[in-house]
Amino acid sequence: MNHPTRAVIARPLAPFTGTARVPGDKSISHRTLILGALTVGETTVEGLLEGDDVLATASALRLMGAHVERDACGVWRINGCGVSGLKEADDVLDLGNAGTGVRLLCGVAAGHPFTTFLSGDRSLSRRPMGRVIEPLEEMGARFLGRSGGRLPLAVTGGDPLLPLHHELRVPSAQVKSAVLLAGLHAPGTTTVVERTPLRDHTERLLRAFGASLEIVPGENGRRSISIAGHPELVPVDVHVPGDPSSAAFLVGLGAALPGATLTVRHVGINPTRTGFFETLKDMGANLTFTDCREMAGEPVADITVEGTVLKGIEVPAERAPSMIDEYPVLAVIAATAEGPTVMRGLGELRVKESDRLASAAAGLEANGVRVDEERTGLVVHGVAGRPPGGGCVTVDLDHRIAMAFLVMGLLSRDGVAIDDAGAMDTSFPGFTRLLEGLGAEFGEWTG
Repeated sequence: MNHPTRAVIARPLAPFTGTARVPGDKSISHRTLILGALTVGETTVEGLLEGDDVLATASALRLMGAHVERDACGVWRINGCGVSGLKEADDVLDLGNAGTGVRLLCGVAAGHPFTTFLSGDRSLSRRPMGRVIEPLEEMGARFLGRSGGRLPLAVTGGDPLLPLHHELRVPSAQVKSAVLLAGLHAPGTTTVVERTPLRDHTERLLRAFGASLEIVPGENGRRSISIAGHPELVPVDVHVPGDPSSAAFLVGLGAALPGATLTVRHVGINPTRTGFFETLKDMGANLTFTDCREMAGEPVADITVEGTVLKGIEVPAERAPSMIDEYPVLAVIAATAEGPTVMRGLGELRVKESDRLASAAAGLEANGVRVDEERTGLVVHGVAGRPPGGGCVTVDLDHRIAMAFLVMGLLSRDGVAIDDAGAMDTSFPGFTRLLEGLGAEFGEWTG
Protein backbone atom coordinates (compact mmCIF):
# COMPACT_ATOMS: atom_id res chain seq x y z
CA MET A 1 0.00 0.00 0.00
CA ASN A 2 1.83 3.06 -1.25
CA HIS A 3 0.91 6.67 -0.58
CA PRO A 4 2.21 9.90 -2.10
CA THR A 5 4.72 11.64 0.15
CA ARG A 6 3.99 15.22 1.16
CA ALA A 7 6.28 17.39 3.26
CA VAL A 8 4.38 19.54 5.79
CA ILE A 9 5.37 22.13 8.38
CA ALA A 10 3.48 22.72 11.64
CA ARG A 11 3.64 26.34 12.79
CA PRO A 12 3.58 27.55 16.42
CA LEU A 13 0.13 27.34 18.02
CA ALA A 14 -1.32 29.88 20.45
CA PRO A 15 -3.19 28.69 23.56
CA PHE A 16 -6.69 27.48 22.69
CA THR A 17 -9.90 26.10 24.17
CA GLY A 18 -11.70 23.25 22.43
CA THR A 19 -13.06 19.73 22.28
CA ALA A 20 -12.13 16.85 20.00
CA ARG A 21 -12.81 13.20 19.34
CA VAL A 22 -10.16 10.82 18.03
CA PRO A 23 -10.62 7.81 15.71
CA GLY A 24 -11.47 4.36 17.02
CA ASP A 25 -8.93 2.22 18.83
CA LYS A 26 -6.61 0.53 16.34
CA SER A 27 -5.96 -2.55 18.49
CA ILE A 28 -9.66 -3.16 19.10
CA SER A 29 -10.53 -2.51 15.43
CA HIS A 30 -8.11 -5.18 14.14
CA ARG A 31 -9.28 -7.73 16.68
CA THR A 32 -12.97 -7.08 16.12
CA LEU A 33 -12.64 -7.62 12.36
CA ILE A 34 -10.75 -10.87 12.86
CA LEU A 35 -13.10 -12.31 15.48
CA GLY A 36 -16.10 -11.27 13.41
CA ALA A 37 -14.63 -13.22 10.50
CA LEU A 38 -14.37 -16.33 12.72
CA THR A 39 -18.03 -16.07 13.77
CA VAL A 40 -21.12 -17.44 12.05
CA GLY A 41 -23.62 -14.59 11.70
CA GLU A 42 -23.37 -10.82 11.41
CA THR A 43 -21.17 -8.71 13.68
CA THR A 44 -21.76 -4.95 13.50
CA VAL A 45 -19.08 -2.43 14.40
CA GLU A 46 -19.51 1.28 15.04
CA GLY A 47 -16.51 3.58 15.39
CA LEU A 48 -14.09 1.27 13.56
CA LEU A 49 -10.80 2.99 12.78
CA GLU A 50 -10.74 3.53 9.03
CA GLY A 51 -6.98 4.00 8.79
CA ASP A 52 -4.76 2.18 6.32
CA ASP A 53 -3.70 -0.52 8.79
CA VAL A 54 -7.21 -1.62 9.71
CA LEU A 55 -8.43 -1.41 6.12
CA ALA A 56 -5.58 -3.75 5.14
CA THR A 57 -6.81 -6.31 7.68
CA ALA A 58 -10.36 -5.96 6.33
CA SER A 59 -9.12 -6.57 2.77
CA ALA A 60 -7.17 -9.64 3.85
CA LEU A 61 -10.22 -11.15 5.55
CA ARG A 62 -12.31 -10.57 2.42
CA LEU A 63 -9.75 -12.51 0.39
CA MET A 64 -10.13 -15.35 2.90
CA GLY A 65 -13.89 -15.52 2.41
CA ALA A 66 -15.38 -13.26 5.07
CA HIS A 67 -17.95 -10.66 4.01
CA VAL A 68 -16.69 -7.33 5.39
CA GLU A 69 -18.46 -4.17 4.29
CA ARG A 70 -19.13 -0.59 5.43
CA ASP A 71 -22.69 0.69 5.03
CA ALA A 72 -23.75 4.22 4.11
CA CYS A 73 -24.08 5.16 7.79
CA GLY A 74 -20.49 4.21 8.60
CA VAL A 75 -21.39 0.94 10.34
CA TRP A 76 -19.22 -2.04 9.44
CA ARG A 77 -20.88 -5.44 8.99
CA ILE A 78 -18.92 -8.68 9.14
CA ASN A 79 -20.44 -12.00 8.13
CA GLY A 80 -17.91 -14.62 9.10
CA CYS A 81 -17.15 -18.20 8.21
CA GLY A 82 -16.81 -19.72 11.68
CA VAL A 83 -13.72 -20.98 13.47
CA SER A 84 -11.43 -22.73 10.95
CA GLY A 85 -13.93 -21.85 8.21
CA LEU A 86 -11.94 -19.30 6.19
CA LYS A 87 -10.83 -20.27 2.69
CA GLU A 88 -7.51 -20.24 0.88
CA ALA A 89 -6.99 -16.79 -0.63
CA ASP A 90 -6.52 -16.44 -4.38
CA ASP A 91 -3.86 -13.78 -3.89
CA VAL A 92 -1.17 -12.61 -1.49
CA LEU A 93 -2.51 -10.83 1.60
CA ASP A 94 -0.86 -7.38 1.50
CA LEU A 95 -0.94 -5.93 5.01
CA GLY A 96 0.81 -2.68 4.08
CA ASN A 97 2.25 -1.24 7.30
CA ALA A 98 -0.04 -3.20 9.67
CA GLY A 99 2.20 -4.98 12.17
CA THR A 100 -0.75 -5.90 14.38
CA GLY A 101 -2.74 -7.17 11.42
CA VAL A 102 -0.01 -9.39 10.03
CA ARG A 103 0.94 -10.94 13.39
CA LEU A 104 -2.66 -11.66 14.37
CA LEU A 105 -3.40 -13.12 10.94
CA CYS A 106 -0.40 -15.42 11.38
CA GLY A 107 -2.29 -16.91 14.33
CA VAL A 108 -5.46 -17.26 12.27
CA ALA A 109 -3.67 -18.75 9.26
CA ALA A 110 -1.91 -21.26 11.53
CA GLY A 111 -5.31 -22.82 12.24
CA HIS A 112 -6.33 -23.38 8.60
CA PRO A 113 -4.96 -26.40 6.66
CA PHE A 114 -3.78 -24.52 3.57
CA THR A 115 -1.03 -22.06 2.68
CA THR A 116 -1.50 -18.32 3.16
CA PHE A 117 0.93 -15.77 1.74
CA LEU A 118 1.50 -12.55 3.72
CA SER A 119 3.38 -9.46 2.58
CA GLY A 120 3.78 -5.83 3.60
CA ASP A 121 5.45 -2.55 2.75
CA ARG A 122 9.14 -1.71 3.11
CA SER A 123 8.75 -0.80 6.77
CA LEU A 124 6.76 -3.89 7.75
CA SER A 125 9.16 -6.13 5.83
CA ARG A 126 11.96 -5.01 8.17
CA ARG A 127 10.10 -5.94 11.34
CA PRO A 128 10.81 -9.19 13.23
CA MET A 129 8.23 -11.97 12.92
CA GLY A 130 10.28 -14.70 14.58
CA ARG A 131 8.73 -13.97 17.96
CA VAL A 132 5.29 -14.98 16.65
CA ILE A 133 6.52 -17.71 14.29
CA GLU A 134 8.25 -19.70 17.04
CA PRO A 135 5.19 -20.56 19.21
CA LEU A 136 2.98 -21.13 16.17
CA GLU A 137 5.49 -23.60 14.75
CA GLU A 138 5.39 -25.42 18.10
CA MET A 139 1.64 -25.77 17.52
CA GLY A 140 2.24 -27.43 14.15
CA ALA A 141 2.10 -24.56 11.64
CA ARG A 142 4.89 -24.18 9.09
CA PHE A 143 6.45 -20.88 8.01
CA LEU A 144 8.71 -19.96 5.13
CA GLY A 145 10.10 -16.46 4.90
CA ARG A 146 13.22 -14.38 4.56
CA SER A 147 16.11 -14.48 7.05
CA GLY A 148 15.00 -13.64 10.56
CA GLY A 149 11.43 -14.70 9.72
CA ARG A 150 10.82 -11.44 7.87
CA LEU A 151 8.09 -10.85 5.31
CA PRO A 152 6.99 -12.01 2.86
CA LEU A 153 5.84 -15.17 4.64
CA ALA A 154 4.14 -18.37 3.57
CA VAL A 155 2.08 -19.91 6.40
CA THR A 156 0.79 -23.47 6.16
CA GLY A 157 -1.64 -24.29 8.92
CA GLY A 158 -1.29 -27.28 11.20
CA ASP A 159 -3.49 -30.25 10.38
CA PRO A 160 -4.35 -30.67 13.15
CA LEU A 161 -3.08 -27.68 15.10
CA LEU A 162 -1.85 -28.64 18.57
CA PRO A 163 -2.64 -26.86 21.84
CA LEU A 164 0.30 -25.14 23.52
CA HIS A 165 1.50 -23.85 26.87
CA HIS A 166 3.63 -20.81 26.02
CA GLU A 167 5.45 -18.36 28.28
CA LEU A 168 6.08 -15.08 26.50
CA ARG A 169 9.78 -14.31 26.08
CA VAL A 170 9.16 -10.72 25.03
CA PRO A 171 6.37 -8.49 26.40
CA SER A 172 4.25 -8.48 23.24
CA ALA A 173 0.45 -8.34 23.22
CA GLN A 174 0.59 -9.18 19.51
CA VAL A 175 2.35 -12.49 20.17
CA LYS A 176 -0.03 -13.28 23.01
CA SER A 177 -2.99 -12.54 20.77
CA ALA A 178 -1.64 -14.59 17.85
CA VAL A 179 -1.24 -17.65 20.06
CA LEU A 180 -4.71 -17.23 21.59
CA LEU A 181 -6.26 -16.87 18.12
CA ALA A 182 -4.44 -19.99 16.99
CA GLY A 183 -5.70 -21.71 20.14
CA LEU A 184 -9.27 -21.25 18.89
CA HIS A 185 -8.43 -23.79 16.17
CA ALA A 186 -6.65 -26.37 18.36
CA PRO A 187 -8.41 -29.14 20.33
CA GLY A 188 -7.98 -28.86 24.07
CA THR A 189 -6.62 -25.85 25.94
CA THR A 190 -3.96 -23.39 24.86
CA THR A 191 -2.31 -21.26 27.56
CA VAL A 192 -0.21 -18.11 27.32
CA VAL A 193 1.71 -16.82 30.33
CA GLU A 194 2.65 -13.14 30.45
CA ARG A 195 5.26 -11.97 32.94
CA THR A 196 4.04 -8.37 33.05
CA PRO A 197 0.60 -6.91 32.33
CA LEU A 198 0.01 -6.42 28.59
CA ARG A 199 -2.91 -5.06 26.58
CA ASP A 200 -5.91 -7.28 27.24
CA HIS A 201 -8.20 -6.24 24.37
CA THR A 202 -8.02 -9.73 22.86
CA GLU A 203 -9.18 -11.37 26.08
CA ARG A 204 -12.06 -8.92 26.54
CA LEU A 205 -13.24 -9.41 22.96
CA LEU A 206 -12.85 -13.19 23.01
CA ARG A 207 -15.18 -13.34 26.00
CA ALA A 208 -17.64 -10.99 24.30
CA PHE A 209 -17.70 -13.27 21.23
CA GLY A 210 -18.39 -16.32 23.40
CA ALA A 211 -15.00 -17.99 23.72
CA SER A 212 -14.24 -19.99 26.85
CA LEU A 213 -11.39 -18.14 28.56
CA GLU A 214 -9.80 -18.56 31.96
CA ILE A 215 -7.41 -15.97 33.42
CA VAL A 216 -5.35 -16.85 36.50
CA PRO A 217 -3.42 -13.97 38.10
CA GLY A 218 -0.02 -14.53 39.67
CA GLU A 219 2.55 -12.44 41.49
CA ASN A 220 3.99 -9.15 40.18
CA GLY A 221 1.47 -8.84 37.36
CA ARG A 222 2.09 -12.34 36.00
CA ARG A 223 -1.00 -13.90 34.39
CA SER A 224 -1.94 -17.18 32.72
CA ILE A 225 -4.57 -16.94 30.00
CA SER A 226 -6.13 -20.21 28.81
CA ILE A 227 -8.53 -20.66 25.90
CA ALA A 228 -10.57 -23.71 24.92
CA GLY A 229 -10.34 -24.73 21.29
CA HIS A 230 -13.15 -25.07 18.71
CA PRO A 231 -15.74 -22.78 20.31
CA GLU A 232 -18.84 -21.57 18.49
CA LEU A 233 -18.27 -17.84 18.49
CA VAL A 234 -21.39 -15.66 18.54
CA PRO A 235 -21.78 -12.35 16.66
CA VAL A 236 -21.92 -9.18 18.73
CA ASP A 237 -22.47 -5.44 18.26
CA VAL A 238 -19.27 -3.55 19.01
CA HIS A 239 -18.84 0.18 19.69
CA VAL A 240 -15.12 0.94 19.40
CA PRO A 241 -13.88 3.61 21.84
CA GLY A 242 -11.42 6.32 20.86
CA ASP A 243 -7.80 5.19 20.69
CA PRO A 244 -5.78 6.34 23.74
CA SER A 245 -2.59 6.24 21.66
CA SER A 246 -4.16 8.71 19.21
CA ALA A 247 -5.60 10.81 22.05
CA ALA A 248 -2.07 11.06 23.48
CA PHE A 249 -1.03 13.51 20.76
CA LEU A 250 -3.87 15.88 21.60
CA VAL A 251 -3.74 15.47 25.37
CA GLY A 252 0.04 15.90 25.32
CA LEU A 253 -0.28 19.04 23.20
CA GLY A 254 -2.84 20.54 25.58
CA ALA A 255 -0.81 19.58 28.65
CA ALA A 256 2.38 21.26 27.39
CA LEU A 257 0.81 24.52 26.13
CA PRO A 258 0.23 26.90 29.06
CA GLY A 259 -3.18 28.53 28.81
CA ALA A 260 -4.72 25.80 26.65
CA THR A 261 -7.81 23.82 27.70
CA LEU A 262 -8.85 20.74 25.76
CA THR A 263 -11.39 17.95 26.25
CA VAL A 264 -11.00 14.74 24.25
CA ARG A 265 -14.20 12.70 24.32
CA HIS A 266 -14.90 8.95 24.36
CA VAL A 267 -11.31 7.82 24.97
CA GLY A 268 -10.56 4.24 25.97
CA ILE A 269 -8.91 4.13 29.40
CA ASN A 270 -8.17 0.42 29.63
CA PRO A 271 -5.73 0.20 32.58
CA THR A 272 -3.20 -1.58 30.34
CA ARG A 273 -3.09 1.54 28.11
CA THR A 274 -3.02 4.52 30.50
CA GLY A 275 0.70 4.81 31.25
CA PHE A 276 1.05 7.99 29.19
CA PHE A 277 -1.69 9.77 31.12
CA GLU A 278 -0.17 8.65 34.43
CA THR A 279 3.19 9.99 33.27
CA LEU A 280 1.72 13.37 32.33
CA LYS A 281 0.22 13.61 35.82
CA ASP A 282 3.63 12.79 37.32
CA MET A 283 5.05 15.66 35.24
CA GLY A 284 2.52 18.04 36.79
CA ALA A 285 -0.20 18.02 34.12
CA ASN A 286 -3.71 19.14 35.06
CA LEU A 287 -5.63 16.09 33.84
CA THR A 288 -9.14 14.96 34.77
CA PHE A 289 -11.34 12.02 33.69
CA THR A 290 -15.10 12.53 33.57
CA ASP A 291 -18.20 10.62 32.41
CA CYS A 292 -16.50 7.29 33.02
CA ARG A 293 -18.45 4.44 31.41
CA GLU A 294 -18.05 1.27 29.36
CA MET A 295 -18.05 0.63 25.58
CA ALA A 296 -17.35 -2.75 23.93
CA GLY A 297 -16.40 -4.13 27.34
CA GLU A 298 -13.79 -1.37 27.68
CA PRO A 299 -13.65 1.51 30.19
CA VAL A 300 -14.10 4.90 28.50
CA ALA A 301 -13.95 8.51 29.69
CA ASP A 302 -13.73 12.10 28.55
CA ILE A 303 -10.27 13.54 29.27
CA THR A 304 -9.85 17.25 30.03
CA VAL A 305 -6.39 18.82 30.22
CA GLU A 306 -5.27 22.35 31.13
CA GLY A 307 -1.85 23.41 29.88
CA THR A 308 1.07 24.31 32.15
CA VAL A 309 4.86 24.14 32.25
CA LEU A 310 5.65 20.50 32.98
CA LYS A 311 8.60 19.17 34.94
CA GLY A 312 11.03 16.48 33.85
CA ILE A 313 10.86 13.14 35.64
CA GLU A 314 12.25 9.63 35.50
CA VAL A 315 9.53 7.45 33.94
CA PRO A 316 9.33 4.04 35.66
CA ALA A 317 10.69 1.44 33.25
CA GLU A 318 7.97 -1.02 34.29
CA ARG A 319 5.39 1.41 32.87
CA ALA A 320 6.66 0.90 29.30
CA PRO A 321 4.21 -1.86 28.22
CA SER A 322 1.25 0.40 29.06
CA MET A 323 2.52 3.29 26.91
CA ILE A 324 4.97 1.81 24.42
CA ASP A 325 3.40 3.60 21.44
CA GLU A 326 3.33 6.94 23.23
CA TYR A 327 7.06 7.41 23.82
CA PRO A 328 7.64 9.43 20.61
CA VAL A 329 5.10 12.06 21.65
CA LEU A 330 6.30 11.89 25.26
CA ALA A 331 9.83 12.70 24.02
CA VAL A 332 8.43 15.77 22.26
CA ILE A 333 6.44 16.85 25.32
CA ALA A 334 9.54 16.35 27.47
CA ALA A 335 11.36 18.89 25.29
CA THR A 336 9.04 21.58 26.70
CA ALA A 337 9.47 20.49 30.34
CA GLU A 338 11.70 21.92 33.03
CA GLY A 339 14.73 19.66 33.43
CA PRO A 340 15.56 16.21 32.05
CA THR A 341 13.05 13.44 31.43
CA VAL A 342 14.54 9.94 31.64
CA MET A 343 12.88 7.11 29.69
CA ARG A 344 14.35 3.59 29.92
CA GLY A 345 13.35 0.00 29.22
CA LEU A 346 12.44 0.89 25.63
CA GLY A 347 14.28 -1.71 23.58
CA GLU A 348 10.99 -2.64 21.89
CA LEU A 349 10.99 0.77 20.18
CA ARG A 350 13.96 -0.34 18.09
CA VAL A 351 11.72 -2.77 16.15
CA LYS A 352 8.60 -0.71 15.55
CA GLU A 353 7.62 0.87 12.20
CA SER A 354 10.99 2.60 12.42
CA ASP A 355 13.73 2.54 15.04
CA ARG A 356 11.71 4.94 17.14
CA LEU A 357 14.48 5.62 19.65
CA ALA A 358 16.84 6.71 16.89
CA SER A 359 14.10 8.59 15.01
CA ALA A 360 12.96 10.50 18.10
CA ALA A 361 16.53 11.41 19.07
CA ALA A 362 17.38 12.57 15.55
CA GLY A 363 14.21 14.65 15.31
CA LEU A 364 14.80 16.35 18.64
CA GLU A 365 18.42 17.15 17.81
CA ALA A 366 17.40 18.55 14.42
CA ASN A 367 15.14 20.97 16.25
CA GLY A 368 17.55 22.27 18.86
CA VAL A 369 16.81 19.94 21.78
CA ARG A 370 19.60 18.14 23.61
CA VAL A 371 18.95 14.40 23.90
CA ASP A 372 21.02 11.43 25.05
CA GLU A 373 20.21 8.27 23.09
CA GLU A 374 20.91 5.07 25.00
CA ARG A 375 20.65 1.46 23.85
CA THR A 376 17.22 1.06 25.43
CA GLY A 377 16.32 4.58 26.45
CA LEU A 378 16.32 8.33 25.95
CA VAL A 379 17.12 11.28 28.18
CA VAL A 380 15.48 14.47 26.90
CA HIS A 381 16.76 17.76 28.33
CA GLY A 382 13.74 20.05 28.43
CA VAL A 383 13.96 23.79 27.85
CA ALA A 384 11.12 24.82 30.22
CA GLY A 385 9.08 26.34 27.41
CA ARG A 386 8.91 26.32 23.64
CA PRO A 387 11.79 24.36 22.04
CA PRO A 388 13.59 26.08 19.13
CA GLY A 389 12.29 24.00 16.19
CA GLY A 390 13.21 25.01 12.66
CA GLY A 391 14.23 21.55 11.40
CA CYS A 392 12.77 18.88 9.12
CA VAL A 393 12.28 15.34 10.46
CA THR A 394 12.59 12.17 8.38
CA VAL A 395 9.54 10.05 9.17
CA ASP A 396 10.66 6.75 7.55
CA LEU A 397 7.05 5.56 7.04
CA ASP A 398 6.33 5.85 10.79
CA HIS A 399 2.96 7.42 11.59
CA ARG A 400 3.72 8.07 15.25
CA ILE A 401 7.01 9.84 14.50
CA ALA A 402 5.14 11.97 11.94
CA MET A 403 2.41 13.02 14.38
CA ALA A 404 4.78 13.51 17.31
CA PHE A 405 6.91 16.02 15.42
CA LEU A 406 3.94 17.91 14.06
CA VAL A 407 2.93 18.32 17.71
CA MET A 408 6.45 19.56 18.40
CA GLY A 409 6.03 22.12 15.64
CA LEU A 410 2.89 23.46 17.30
CA LEU A 411 4.77 23.74 20.60
CA SER A 412 7.98 25.20 19.13
CA ARG A 413 9.20 28.74 18.44
CA ASP A 414 9.97 28.31 14.72
CA GLY A 415 7.83 25.37 13.59
CA VAL A 416 8.83 21.82 12.66
CA ALA A 417 8.52 20.07 9.30
CA ILE A 418 8.13 16.37 8.46
CA ASP A 419 9.01 14.83 5.11
CA ASP A 420 5.98 12.52 4.79
CA ALA A 421 2.54 13.51 6.08
CA GLY A 422 0.89 10.59 4.29
CA ALA A 423 2.27 8.17 6.90
CA MET A 424 -0.31 9.43 9.40
CA ASP A 425 -3.16 7.77 7.51
CA THR A 426 -1.98 4.48 8.99
CA SER A 427 -3.71 5.22 12.30
CA PHE A 428 -5.11 8.77 12.33
CA PRO A 429 -6.68 9.91 9.07
CA GLY A 430 -7.65 13.56 9.35
CA PHE A 431 -5.05 14.35 12.03
CA THR A 432 -4.12 17.77 10.64
CA ARG A 433 -7.76 18.67 9.90
CA LEU A 434 -8.72 17.96 13.48
CA LEU A 435 -5.87 20.15 14.77
CA GLU A 436 -6.81 22.91 12.35
CA GLY A 437 -10.18 22.95 14.06
CA LEU A 438 -8.31 23.87 17.26
CA GLY A 439 -6.43 26.71 15.56
CA ALA A 440 -3.35 24.91 14.25
CA GLU A 441 -1.72 26.00 11.01
CA PHE A 442 0.07 23.70 8.59
CA GLY A 443 1.75 24.50 5.32
CA GLU A 444 3.65 22.85 2.51
CA TRP A 445 7.33 22.43 3.30
CA THR A 446 9.73 23.13 0.46
CA GLY A 447 12.94 23.24 2.44
